[in-house]
Amino acid sequence: MFVVLFLLFVVAPLVELYVLVQMAHLMGLFPALALLVVLSFFGAWLVKREGVAVLRRLRESLARGEMPTRSLVDGGLIVVAGALCIVPGFISDGIGLLLLVPPVRALVRNRLIARWSLKGTTRVTRRTADGSVIEVEYLGDVTRNRPPSTHPIAELGPVIDDD
Repeated sequence: MFVVLFLLFVVAPLVELYVLVQMAHLMGLFPALALLVVLSFFGAWLVKREGVAVLRRLRESLARGEMPTRSLVDGGLIVVAGALCIVPGFISDGIGLLLLVPPVRALVRNRLIARWSLKGTTRVTRRTADGSVIEVEYLGDVTRNRPPSTHPIAELGPVIDDD
């Protein structure tokens, strides 16, 4: 955890400063600062636009009775993108703007969902004709200290053949 915090609070600002100095050397100080401000405003506008779209999809999913997993993860990624766009720096703005592009965000979202998903679980949600919702989650065999059985019929008792 210390390494992550060190990278986040010491290395990242130094890299951002280095890139800012290089951009200022390349295009001049005021054009580089103006570009940073324009990127931040453009990022804020995109965050608002994409956030409203995700909020609309979230409401639609809830109205259909579905779990809005994708919309929630998208919303979290948009919050992260907004924070990155607010922080001054070309690298953070670039990463933030990339997270606001729907195909890139979908790629990151799918990887996060796959990483956070429980292995071996199955969740089924159905809405019946009368409007009630049936949710079932299969976690696998949750019986503790059960000896493995080679034949499933052995659990039911001995088999008696009358022939």
